[in-house]
This record gives sequence, structure tokens and C-alpha cells, in this order.
Amino acid sequence: MRGEEFLGVSGVTQPSDPTGPKTGFGASALKVDNKIFAMLVGGKLVVKLPRRRVDALIAAGEGERFDPGHGRLMKEWVAVAPTSNHSWLPLAKEALQFVASRR
Repeated sequence: MRGEEFLGVSGVTQPSDPTGPKTGFGASALKVDNKIFAMLVGGKLVVKLPRRRVDALIAAGEGERFDPGHGRLMKEWVAVAPTSNHSWLPLAKEALQFVASRR
């Protein structure tokens, strides 16, 4: 998933140059209304979803809670490996809906 699927979606922005230098958390993330909903980190798709959904994905062995690097696991963020049984695009779309609904 590179983000082309979200081109033209109202409120969604992409990094200006995903191959360019990264400048902090979320620099290469997909955003809706300036809020991150999906990003690639360490070869995994990281998406923001409701806590219960994150818990269900983890319980099913389809992902792990996201740690942004400071040792504190995020309750509404899940990291999904490319080997997961879940396709990344539907998860990213689900994350977009969730984040967009929280305005």
C-alpha cells in the first residue's frame, strides 16, 4: 500500500515526497484533516483504529500494539505485518473512517 488509493479523497493528504528525508513522527503518514490514520513503520502498516478493534486484531494474532519508540504501547494503534491474513487496504480504509469520524 503506497497511498495512491486515497488520492482525491476529501481531506486526505499524503507526504509530499515519500522517498525524501523523514522529519519526525508521522512524516511519511497518510492523514485526514491533518490527523494521521495510516503509516508504514519498519515494513509494517500502522493504523489507528478503535481500541476494541485493535484488541481483536491482536487476539487473533494479526498484529501487535504499536510502540512509537519510547516504550509506551499505543492503545488505538496496531502494527500489521505484510504476512498478516488481513489485507492492508481495507484496514487503512477502516482507519480513515475511524479518524475522520472523530472530528
